[in-house]
Amino acid sequence: MPTNPSLESHRLQTANPYEKLFGYSRAVRRGPFIAVSGTTSIDPDSGQLRFPGSAYEQARAAFAEILRAVEGLGGAPQDVVRVRMYVTESSDADSVGKALKEALGEVGPAATMIVGARFVSPRHARRD
Repeated sequence: MPTNPSLESHRLQTANPYEKLFGYSRAVRRGPFIAVSGTTSIDPDSGQLRFPGSAYEQARAAFAEILRAVEGLGGAPQDVVRVRMYVTESSDADSVGKALKEALGEVGPAATMIVGARFVSPRHARRD
């Protein structure tokens, strides 16, 4: 039990196979703050990447999953204050940015996009 009850942690688990395999939570709320783990478009039931040929659709799926996690811990889209996006190909940057704008509308979080990232598995990168 935390020494300060207002800082109690709440964890949100999903069916994503990596959460169990690696021992992490999709999101954690501690006090008024919610942290969401890195999120891809992995289908939690099959473990397969959804939309392998479209960075835009992958990003839309990932942002939808992130917002479900935030809402699952009592937050709302307007509570999102920071977003970090990791993109493998610079040609996908505009598509991922478009998906962010669609997901968060006018919320306007502080955002960073890293281009040229490598993921834990090459299957998490967009493929043509």
